[in-house]
Amino acid sequence: MLRPREAVLTLKEYHPPLGGRVGLRMDFNENTAGCSPRVLQKLREIGPDLLAKYPEREPVEAIVAEFLGINATQLLLTNGVDEAIHLLCQAFVEAGEEVLIAVPTFSMYEVYASAAGARVVTVQADDDFAFPLERLLQAITARTKLIAIANPNNPTGTAVKPATLLRIAEAAPHAAVLVDEAYFEFHGQSFLPQMQTYENVFIARTFSKAYGLAGLRVGVLAGAPEPMRMVRCVSSPYNVNAIALAALPEALGDREYVVNYVQQVQQGRERLQCELRDLGVQYWPSEANFVLARFGVLRKAFVAAMRERGVLVRDRNSDPGCEGCVRITAGTVEQMELVIAAVRSSLEVARKQGAGEMIMAVQQ
Repeated sequence: MLRPREAVLTLKEYHPPLGGRVGLRMDFNENTAGCSPRVLQKLREIGPDLLAKYPEREPVEAIVAEFLGINATQLLLTNGVDEAIHLLCQAFVEAGEEVLIAVPTFSMYEVYASAAGARVVTVQADDDFAFPLERLLQAITARTKLIAIANPNNPTGTAVKPATLLRIAEAAPHAAVLVDEAYFEFHGQSFLPQMQTYENVFIARTFSKAYGLAGLRVGVLAGAPEPMRMVRCVSSPYNVNAIALAALPEALGDREYVVNYVQQVQQGRERLQCELRDLGVQYWPSEANFVLARFGVLRKAFVAAMRERGVLVRDRNSDPGCEGCVRITAGTVEQMELVIAAVRSSLEVARKQGAGEMIMAVQQ
């Protein structure tokens, strides 16, 4: 009987709830307005010849390198940030070695580390989801080969200061330190300049969020030239498809479109946080394009009521330390007015339903 590797047998499967997503998509932190019109025009121009050829990644990597202000030898275009995580595990982590993460955080760090046969070491975030720097430093051992940090973090929206990241990079020179900047555009601060100084630091970016290219699956991993050469060794030469490569330069070229969308999201995010505060709902100030809020025992009823009103939000109750929490994506100003109206009425419904259940329990 064919038997998979032991690491695969014990692997936690990740099944994003993508089915039946009808309404305002405020559940997966996607761009809620769509990609640049320039991207759409480029897609209309694509002919059969492009699709018949293997994709050529290097010319577009040169464009992205210039955009980021680094050398092309310092980056690799990837099939989203997911592949960047996978490649780092393949390049630098042996079976039985350790991957260190602060939780709650992006689920795919644990998935790819476990698939590589690594031992995943988790450090729970401090109160209010503050980054647990001292405890994470104490958890570093000689067997630590990858430390993954989402900055800003998903699902909390909290950010880590550059000085904190520097301490981690200096404390673990034998480990790859991944700073995942998937939500960089909404935060505006990057660790990319410091990457030039530390050979063990890698920066990941995605074009799924601010640029609206989630369906094309394209991201970038950046690091020092020699470590990046090792990453390229374990990468497929055709990992990014031709359509994504054709669209990406147009997305990068329409800076005005991205800046406008990011500004709208930032306004919408602040508007949502103000509303949650007025409604007496605990939330965590976010530097990303979403807000995490705690609805407690009302969580299920709230999520269901939002769906009934045509707004999809993400239940994060199963994340470590996120009991009763829901994550709400921020979109355009116009969209957020609809979202906030739905939040108000859904919370009212959930509270009434909760009160009714309490009365019934007392009567029983």
